[in-house]
Amino acid sequence: MKPASFDYVRVSSKREVLQLLHEHGEDARVLAGGQSLMATLNMRLTQPKLVIDINRVEELRSIRNERGHLAVGAAVRQVELTDRTELATEVPLLAQALPWIGHFQTRNRGTVCGSVAHADPSAEIPLCLVTLGGTVVLESLKGKRREVPAADFFQGLLTTARQPRELISEVRFPLAQDGTEYRFREIAMRHGDFALVALALCLSDHGARLGVGGVADRPVAQPLPLGDALPDTLNTLAWSLGAQDDIHASAAYRRQLVRELGRRLIEEPSHARTR
Repeated sequence: MKPASFDYVRVSSKREVLQLLHEHGEDARVLAGGQSLMATLNMRLTQPKLVIDINRVEELRSIRNERGHLAVGAAVRQVELTDRTELATEVPLLAQALPWIGHFQTRNRGTVCGSVAHADPSAEIPLCLVTLGGTVVLESLKGKRREVPAADFFQGLLTTARQPRELISEVRFPLAQDGTEYRFREIAMRHGDFALVALALCLSDHGARLGVGGVADRPVAQPLPLGDALPDTLNTLAWSLGAQDDIHASAAYRRQLVRELGRRLIEEPSHARTR
C-alpha cells in the first residue's frame, strides 16, 4: 500500500519543529528513523497532513552523560548507542538489550526516541527505560518542558502521555549504580521478531526490580523480594499482567515464561552473560 497524500518539511532547528507542531497539532507527525512511522503511513493507519523531518536538527542528535543520567536526543539512532563503547558501563541493561532489537538494518535507521514514541508493548527500549526508572522529556513552544517518568509515559498499546503539540526531545536513562547487576533476556520465535516475553532485571543485595515486556499492554516493572517468597511473587506478577492468547503464543505460555525465565534470570550466577 501507499500512504495518503501529505506535505513534507525538513527542518534544521528544534524551534522550527516546535513551531510546526504548535501550528498543526494532531495533523503532524515527526520523522526521524521512520522504522515505525513509515509502516503505519503505508498501511494508512496514520494519515497526517504534515510530516516533519528532524534528521538535520543537530541539537537533537546529542548523547550526553550528565547529572547521573545518559540523555539521548530525539534523532539519535540505535546503532549510535550500540557503537558507544562506554554504554556497557553507563547503562549496561540497555547495552544488553540493543542487540535484540529487530535487525542490524533497522537499528541503523531506527531511533531510540522513536521506539519510545511508538510505544509497542514488546519493544526493548521502553522496557529498559521503565525498569531503570528513566524519564521522557517533552517540549512544546514557548519553552514549556515536561519530564515524565517512563512508568507514567506509557499508557497502553501504542498510547503515551505525549500531547499532539509536544516533541519528545530526549529520553534519560539513569546511570548504573555500584553494587547493582543488570540482566536482560528475551524469548521470540526468531531473532528479530517481536518478543513473546522480554525481561529486564536490576539485582542487588537489597532486592530485585524486574521489568516485563510483551505481555501487558505496556512495559511493567516492580520490585521483587529474594528468597523463599520469589516463586509466589513471580506467579502473582505473571497473572497480574493480563496476558492474552494470540497467533504467536497462549496466555498460559507467556505466564510460564514470566515465572520460569524470571526465576532463572534472578538465580543466574553473578556476572554470567549469555545472548
